[in-house]
Amino acid sequence: MDTSADRIADPWGARTPYAPGTPWPSRTDTHLRAGIAEPDVDRWVQSASLLHSNGDAMDIAVREGRIVGVRGRAADRVNRGRLGPKDLYGWQANASPDRLTRPLVRENGRLVESDWDTAMGRITARARHLLDDKGPGSIGFYTTGQLFLEEYYTLAVLARAGIGTNHLDGNTRLCTATAAEALKETFGCDGQPGSYEDIDHADTVALFGHNMAETQTVLWMRLLDRLEGSDPPRLVCVDPRYTHVARRADVHLAPRAGTNVALLNALLHEIIRTGRVDRAYVDAHTVGFEELAAAVEECTPRWAAGICDVPAAQIERAAEILGTAERLLSTVLQGVYQSHQATAAAVQVNNLHLVRGMLGRPGRGLLQMNGQPSAENTRECGADGDLPGFRNWQNDQHVAELAAVWNVNPETIPHYAPPTHAMQIFRYAEQGSLRMLWITGTNPAVSLPELSRIRSILAQERLFVVAQDLFLTETAQLADVVLPAATWGEKTGTLTNADRTVHLSEKAVEPPGEARADLDIFLDFAARMDFRDKDDGPLITWHDPESAFAAWQRCSAGRPCDYTGLDYDRLRGGSGIQWPCTEQAPDGTARLYTDGIAYAHPDTCESYGKDMVTGASMEPVEYRSLNPDGKAVIKAAEYLPPHEDTSADYPLQLITGRTVYHFHTRTKTARAPELNAAAPDVWAEISPAEASAQGLADGDLVQVTTPRGAVRARLRTTAIRDGMVFLPFHYGYWDTPAGHRPPDDGPGRAANETTITDWDPVSKQPLFKTGAARVTLVARRASDTGTRTETAGSST
Repeated sequence: MDTSADRIADPWGARTPYAPGTPWPSRTDTHLRAGIAEPDVDRWVQSASLLHSNGDAMDIAVREGRIVGVRGRAADRVNRGRLGPKDLYGWQANASPDRLTRPLVRENGRLVESDWDTAMGRITARARHLLDDKGPGSIGFYTTGQLFLEEYYTLAVLARAGIGTNHLDGNTRLCTATAAEALKETFGCDGQPGSYEDIDHADTVALFGHNMAETQTVLWMRLLDRLEGSDPPRLVCVDPRYTHVARRADVHLAPRAGTNVALLNALLHEIIRTGRVDRAYVDAHTVGFEELAAAVEECTPRWAAGICDVPAAQIERAAEILGTAERLLSTVLQGVYQSHQATAAAVQVNNLHLVRGMLGRPGRGLLQMNGQPSAENTRECGADGDLPGFRNWQNDQHVAELAAVWNVNPETIPHYAPPTHAMQIFRYAEQGSLRMLWITGTNPAVSLPELSRIRSILAQERLFVVAQDLFLTETAQLADVVLPAATWGEKTGTLTNADRTVHLSEKAVEPPGEARADLDIFLDFAARMDFRDKDDGPLITWHDPESAFAAWQRCSAGRPCDYTGLDYDRLRGGSGIQWPCTEQAPDGTARLYTDGIAYAHPDTCESYGKDMVTGASMEPVEYRSLNPDGKAVIKAAEYLPPHEDTSADYPLQLITGRTVYHFHTRTKTARAPELNAAAPDVWAEISPAEASAQGLADGDLVQVTTPRGAVRARLRTTAIRDGMVFLPFHYGYWDTPAGHRPPDDGPGRAANETTITDWDPVSKQPLFKTGAARVTLVARRASDTGTRTETAGSST
């Protein structure tokens, strides 16, 4: 058991070093409410984390009908009993006194308490009116990455086949859309090739824009234990900030924001130039290598150094490490996904593994990571801009298969164009063609870019907004109907993490007041709307989580994300299991692509690919011509300058990111005392050189301004690259110390007041790391300000 007393000051706990090729030792982390000991616990209920994407398995401690703590599950393959700070303390938000307990409806401009029949009646009446008057394109759904699989699948069915709208996406668009798109571009299909267990075997680990130490704390514990053991792996870190990952790296590359493609092209150039290509693997399993070799021929380290402002010698050293690795594991996250040329850059990491033949074997892993606990489920279930079961909207046979599963006519399922992405959904609402927006478990009034624009959209009289959440968030404040939802520990369902591990989370306690599980809310809406299949039977035939899971199994059968070998009983009591799990692979599948590329054939693939510059979808005939045998596609990308660059008025590059203590817009973590105390307010980071040039010092109140807006924050000088400013994005308006919102025209605390409305052309993921900014002094530090908890800083 971890004996570390303070998991705020030490988020990663005690080390358990281990050697390559041996199992990661277990360590059970526990945190119980003050005054409660383990013998006082009435029962322990199985669950997994809902506050990051790692998928840490845990048990919930229940006493007298209330949650009183958590304990890691030592048998689980993901965490071997370990828990991070958000796992250990975040459960306290469930019992926060400001939980929503009754529906709210807007009367005379104010939200007032109501009952479920009234609230659902208003939603149903508006949906029916819009369907009759303007058609299904007038209704949209914007969901989260924190529901359960059963809820996403139900939402996808009622939206796609019930309403018949193409406008369904999740806030996973902000964090994991590029991961999905990059995998589809390279392998023809979503699904992580690698496994967390690759850390146990790798001799080299490369992290591209991924501050693992803060975003996946338990995965970092695993890597730390390898680094502390015998024969540790070499570590390459690409991050403009000097994080804990960077401190442990053999090579740390800190490029200018927006230059990832240039850097990766130079790494590929060096690997090809030095003859470190696995030609047998490339010839057997890929198409496109010659085009890549030609594209990067002139992309020397010296060329990239002039663009990225990284020494050419460092690029050469990193390429040598990557090129000589025998067991290379790479991970990618928001430093790539939320920056310029996001998909193009992520695809180059895939290319790195393809040209080196680093797939399908222990230690040879690739993880295009997620940011949210069930982001993988949104992708599988079709709640994020895809069709369920990784089906291809351009493939009529795939649409027909899905129609047969749902017993509807194929034309019922919209597939005339790509499913609408979140940024376009909000644009349609702004333009007026979308008149109803149902927002579930997310807070776009803080998390989307250019917040003044988002607030004005949500506040429109003509837009009917439904907010389904736990608390009266900034978004819920602007809604017409607010539905109180149950959360983790108060409902049952499954969630799948970033390495395809499926966990069961069981109901431990009752939700407060009249709050309902999201699944029950969706089922109620479907029943009130009386959605029907083509035989006039009910479209949705399931009634609880387990029957919804069985329905999903039928939808996943035969697809890459096949769940047919799983059920709730198999997921109880032991470890999570990785999909695909079938009769042929009853214990799950550790790694994909162990025997060639499985899902890229034109008849099977989820996507025919897109143009790396325009984002235009390739036609089926183009893909068949390019890749008739279904191999991995090595797709080159030319570096292009960012859309917004620095200037005399805005001389700094702005990036945003996370801190280890908070999740998204602090809806839960701000209500956990230890987490809130660790990072109670927004801050801004610049380098000591930048601070000195402007006469600024730690603790000064500064204003970060861009062409969109401004944020006021306390200054921290850190080892970030010169010419850059960092803001954590978690902080909104309603949780200000004064408890009220500043004037619309005044600087606030939300980083997204400043970020640009721009997105990657391929994945449509917003670009939170490409803006230009200036930092100015507002007030000198007072004697009692400027304190902070010292950890790695926040992730890129």
